[in-house]
Amino acid sequence: MFKNILKGLQVYTGAYGLISKLKLWKYFVIPMLISLVVFFMIFVSAYGLSDNLGEWIAGIWVWEFGKATFTAISTFISGIVIFAIGLILYKHIIMALSSPFMSPVSEKIEAYFTGQPAKNHVNTSFTKQLLRGIRLSLRNLSQELLFTLPILLLKFIPVVNIFSTALLFLVQAYYAGFGNMDYTLERHFSYKESVAFIRKNRGLAIGNGIGFMLLLLIPIVGVVLVLPLSVTSASVIAVDLLYDDDDSIGFEPFEKLNA
Repeated sequence: MFKNILKGLQVYTGAYGLISKLKLWKYFVIPMLISLVVFFMIFVSAYGLSDNLGEWIAGIWVWEFGKATFTAISTFISGIVIFAIGLILYKHIIMALSSPFMSPVSEKIEAYFTGQPAKNHVNTSFTKQLLRGIRLSLRNLSQELLFTLPILLLKFIPVVNIFSTALLFLVQAYYAGFGNMDYTLERHFSYKESVAFIRKNRGLAIGNGIGFMLLLLIPIVGVVLVLPLSVTSASVIAVDLLYDDDDSIGFEPFEKLNA
């Protein structure tokens, strides 16, 4: 698992060069605009709601002594909670809306590494890709919230909240990598088959998702580059897995990526 996480993260080192080499930047223009707008809306919402939620939580402190301190802490934690939930929504919104634009990217990457035109083994179209992206995002969103909400409650417990932050990061990373890899898998598998495939290779999905999450820590630039770099990296990972046992292809994507 740990080895696969590192492997999924290391693919990012050659992603930028691959995008430039295959001239893929034009496909990311609309997704990058979607990413910027959605992130800005969520950031503003988190900033505005944190004070209100913090004051509401501070209402349980009935004593005057330490009231200001408790309110400040509640506001800070509330900001983290709202931003964490907003980040979850951000991921799934941009992944769902960007799905039709990401398919050409993964097709070109698959063709580059295999030397053969990418084939659709599953009947698909622009509309079907969008609907599948929305369906997958709703499925992942519900599951991610199911895991995330209890973890967020742990943040109010001293010491334990340190570990809950790391756990929350990994959960978000997994579902980010999940969505990124499906842009390639949607041509090869049905919805249920894709879910089972990624579960089997969750270490690589987490590694890709960690890169996604780390990019978002870079102000503005990260929001712009997060989809191009993470989707490109995930496409390389997916292609490697799909053709791993195909002797007729005989290629090593991870080696060719940095060649």
